[in-house]
Amino acid sequence: MPAPAADTARQQLDPAAAHAVRAYAARTRATADQFAGVLEDIAANGLPPVEECTPWEKLREQHLARLARQRPAVV
Repeated sequence: MPAPAADTARQQLDPAAAHAVRAYAARTRATADQFAGVLEDIAANGLPPVEECTPWEKLREQHLARLARQRPAVV
């Protein structure tokens, strides 16, 4: 992270916003760690058999359905 310029004051976050940013950083870090673990497993053991994989189309549809549940459509 670059250091702020000497003549630029940084705007401090209120405690609730700072907590939310830290929580988001923790979730992002956990997701990145999980992804790195999967990549390390592939590097060590190779790709899994095709029969054990989920087609990307199915993953896409599951993700879109999850997003639709989280954000109801405007009528």
